[in-house]
Amino acid sequence: MSNLKKTEPAEEQNAVLMTAEEMSEYSAFRAEKQRKAAEERRRAEREIYRELSSGAVDEVFPELLSESRKLSALKQNVYNRFHEALELKREVFGFKTEQRSHTFINADATRRIRLGDCVTDDYDNTVEEGIAIVRGFLDSLSRDERTKTLVNTILRLLSRDLKGNLKASRVIQLRRTAEELGEARLLEGVRIIEESYRPAVSKQFVRAEYRNEKGEWVSVPLGMTES
Repeated sequence: MSNLKKTEPAEEQNAVLMTAEEMSEYSAFRAEKQRKAAEERRRAEREIYRELSSGAVDEVFPELLSESRKLSALKQNVYNRFHEALELKREVFGFKTEQRSHTFINADATRRIRLGDCVTDDYDNTVEEGIAIVRGFLDSLSRDERTKTLVNTILRLLSRDLKGNLKASRVIQLRRTAEELGEARLLEGVRIIEESYRPAVSKQFVRAEYRNEKGEWVSVPLGMTES
């Protein structure tokens, strides 16, 4: 028989036996190490994202600002170009200053340009008195099926938009309804609402359109959100 002594593999010789508690602590240590590594990786990725987005903003913004200034200058040039036509229109046709938009078309009716003001509906504080009178009139009505429909119609016309304002178009409909009913108190409330109207011009607009091969009017995109 050989006198050689059997040797264990190096890994087996160096193996360290751990208790269940030590194994649990080691597993928790490894999990925490992996969690921190993943967190550091995400932090680095967020930093890369911030650098990329910041660089893109700084690169693109000057171009957008330049184009915005060009569009603004172009819009002013368009208004200047049509100023004489607007003055002549006022003299020839005697249009009222309340007119908010004007449309100009070429000789063969293939191109047209519309100029105008964007108007925001607004009212002074006396509008609340008019609304109160209208609501008081509604409260005085008997609640049969006919008046129920009428009340719902008037309340719908008195409803406000997301900015808390009455729509001028609905007030016009409200006046027509009041005139059809011929109720003096209701007409008084509507009149107060109309007198409190203070429209605010927010901006001027320019719209251009052309006829396509089908004879349909097609808008020319003049803003980044329209193209």
